[in-house]
Amino acid sequence: MPRKDAWDGRFVQLGNGGFAGRVWEKSVLGVLARGSAAAGTDDGHASTDVTDASWALGHPEKVIDFGYRALKETTEAARAVLRAYMGSAPARSYFVGCSDGGREALMEAQRYPEDFDGIVAGAPANDWTRQFVGAVWDQQALRGRPGHYLSASKLRALQDAARKACAADDGIIDDPLSCHFNPVALRCKGHEKDDCLTDAQLETVRALYAGPKNPRTGEALMPGLEPGYEAEPASWPEWITGTSADDPKPKMLDFGRNFFSYVVFGDPAYDIFHLNFDSDVSTSIEKVGAVIDANDADLGPFKRHGGKLIQFHGWADPALPPRGSIRYYESVHAKMGDTSDFYRLFMVPGMLHCRGGLGPDDPHATEAIVSWVEQAKAPDRLIATKVVQGDGAQAPRSRPLCPYPQVARWDGKSDRTRAESYSCAPSASITSPTKK
Repeated sequence: MPRKDAWDGRFVQLGNGGFAGRVWEKSVLGVLARGSAAAGTDDGHASTDVTDASWALGHPEKVIDFGYRALKETTEAARAVLRAYMGSAPARSYFVGCSDGGREALMEAQRYPEDFDGIVAGAPANDWTRQFVGAVWDQQALRGRPGHYLSASKLRALQDAARKACAADDGIIDDPLSCHFNPVALRCKGHEKDDCLTDAQLETVRALYAGPKNPRTGEALMPGLEPGYEAEPASWPEWITGTSADDPKPKMLDFGRNFFSYVVFGDPAYDIFHLNFDSDVSTSIEKVGAVIDANDADLGPFKRHGGKLIQFHGWADPALPPRGSIRYYESVHAKMGDTSDFYRLFMVPGMLHCRGGLGPDDPHATEAIVSWVEQAKAPDRLIATKVVQGDGAQAPRSRPLCPYPQVARWDGKSDRTRAESYSCAPSASITSPTKK
């Protein structure tokens, strides 16, 4: 808490990341520096590794804490402390989170719709169970059979070809919905080389771009990954492929193993390479979906409370498929109709998971949600920024983020690195978010 005479009357609760296990003190201090009261939670267990879920083994009550209970307990405790110390409840309350914190943000809007006035959900892992089904699908595609792995040189060839097909001259794909990159153009002719793909590797790429499917029904369980950013160090090499076929440490491999071994099946020796994408998916959803997943499309109670919600997601996200955010947004739209008076989605070209990547990666969503709640300024656009180091100077970049389904269109002549060179317009190709 700030000093009484310095408090701006706001309470900000911060989301966690991965399987949680700690409070992110730096983020809390950042909120305090702005004069607001802040709170966070470790979600009911202690861990220094966000991919670790061993705490869940034999402890279903801890899974409930992680899913939603720790969030509510933190909110209530923080408000009680504020009332006791400050002498009054917060004038406005906000929840801000990305990744698992984005899941938590949507969980708050769905399960506790009257707790927060404004919510920011960044790259939300709200479809938690199916998203880790997707993580295992990717690993089975890459490592399940000999010859299917994608090396660093193959990733570079994929990235170069996708950008040639769809990206602007700055390497950013402005409108991924209208990008129809076909990796078959990279099929090896004759002997295999670094810049071509074998039939087995093409099969892997198609699986990763398509996302997991039920082999019996053909149902698309989750969207797949997006083309154009495969070789960036903080992209597929960190999250999906690792540095070699034998590398045991790409993050989504760890996440998938921990989720199904400890949370779902309660067996530390469980082999995710035997996961069945029909029956095991159903079992997983039945066992933990109601506790962890935040998929309820009915945000009516949150809207009636007067709440405002901003959701954002990087189009280059290698951890959580960007079209998953579109899928949830469209489910709410199908349930409730036009949501622009309380809920808007912003997709961020070139941004990786929550931050990083080629494009401007700070959407300033927290400032925007405060303006929407307190000044009734609905965000017609967000201005994302990035500071790029070079030649001893810091060069700021900016670009507008338009409310989905609009995209930012360059005017064709001005500086591409400046937001004023773009305007919001409909996407050239609104397609199914599941990429059938």
